[in-house]
Amino acid sequence: MNAGGSEKAAPSGTVMVAADRVRHDAPRLAPWGRMDDQPRSADVSDSDAVALLLHDFNTEYDEPTPGAAVLAQRLRLLLQRDNDILVIGEPPHGLAILRYRDAIWSQSLECYLAELYVAPDHRGQGRGRALMEHAIRLAKERGATSMDLGTAHDDVAARALYESLGFRNTDQSSGGSVNYFYERDL
Repeated sequence: MNAGGSEKAAPSGTVMVAADRVRHDAPRLAPWGRMDDQPRSADVSDSDAVALLLHDFNTEYDEPTPGAAVLAQRLRLLLQRDNDILVIGEPPHGLAILRYRDAIWSQSLECYLAELYVAPDHRGQGRGRALMEHAIRLAKERGATSMDLGTAHDDVAARALYESLGFRNTDQSSGGSVNYFYERDL
């Protein structure tokens, strides 16, 4: 997840926030005030545009991509399986993908922010923040009590955004050990 556009490296931190610690104020117009730049839930008709954004995202950071056509098929499947895809702009120039799972320690849901991306020409204007605020509200409305994500240590802009929204990468809100996010191909 690289909303800020800095160089991408292997994920090195996990950031979590409890839903009850996040501001849940009413939606508001983006700073530039255009309604077509308000986050909205994507539907199947947005699959091709969102797939192209995801393809561009991986291409921008020299990561492999199966191509937009394959991604569009995967996105249609994700939407059928009760996940959320948010977009901003018309045509979309930013996205957030939320995946839900049952919690172990409670009867609620946990939300995983799988992707956050804003196209380079649209960065630095509050669109990533608007997507994140909408994502947090939506996850809470769906019954999630926490949200987690991974980002690169050197993605300073994305980390600053997440931390400004109450996410932390320590095991205690007052500090404590740094959490790490690990992954591997199977």
